[in-house]
Amino acid sequence: MTTPDPRPDMTEVIGRDDVLLLTLDTLRYDVAVEAAAAGRLPNLAAHLPGGQWQRRHAPGSFTYASHHAIFAGFLPTPAAPGPHPRLFAARFAGSETTADGTFVFDEPDLVTALAARGYHTACVGGVGFFNKQGALGSVLPGLFAESHWEKEFSVASPTSFEAQVACAERIVSALPEDRQLFLFVNASALHQPNWFHLPGATREAGDSRATHAAALEYIDRHVGRLFDVMRSRRRCFAIVCSDHGTAYGDDGYTGHRLGHESVWTVPYGHFFLEPPA
Repeated sequence: MTTPDPRPDMTEVIGRDDVLLLTLDTLRYDVAVEAAAAGRLPNLAAHLPGGQWQRRHAPGSFTYASHHAIFAGFLPTPAAPGPHPRLFAARFAGSETTADGTFVFDEPDLVTALAARGYHTACVGGVGFFNKQGALGSVLPGLFAESHWEKEFSVASPTSFEAQVACAERIVSALPEDRQLFLFVNASALHQPNWFHLPGATREAGDSRATHAAALEYIDRHVGRLFDVMRSRRRCFAIVCSDHGTAYGDDGYTGHRLGHESVWTVPYGHFFLEPPA
């Protein structure tokens, strides 16, 4: 069950709990909210505080930029006037969003900081920026002690998320019980192409908000397994969010890496996953 807390004291969480960061790559805020309100996300909504997504602004308009910011402590920012205290922050002079309860680190990124504090860091990649097939696709996974990418995890796979969850289960099962874990999963299912997640859709018709929503429902059907394995050893602090949205013809725009509301506005939630009684 969810332990609602808008901003937990991360100086207590780090060193005590495991940490899960699940980015639902390319997920639009409006699609996420509509699906939750319609009861189509039972597993995610069961953990989101109040069953609702927070409306936030992405730190970047595409995967590579946004994840660099996220790993430096710049999670999506609440879509309201700030400043908004952050959960994590690299130490630098003049930061207006570092506050009591912020986990502050001297390392250049959160992954390295958690590794320095004894966490095993593991990445389950999804989109091409995590595929390790070239220098660019190796930068982000290279931050982690352990990283995985397979063709079955990619945007072209209709079973990408269940394959990623199976990988996460293997990571946890191989880890000593007393070793804390920071697991990062980049879910690729929402990214184009996603038409194959909607029954009756065709490659020729292409992707749409409807197929995007169907991909989110697909993730929801399997996310319970990920949550269960991450709470199987101890309490886990989970962050589930989008890194950016994407446009489906909105005001003439298609795709992302552009400055449109459909790209900059993203869903966010964090919560504790309690271990079995």
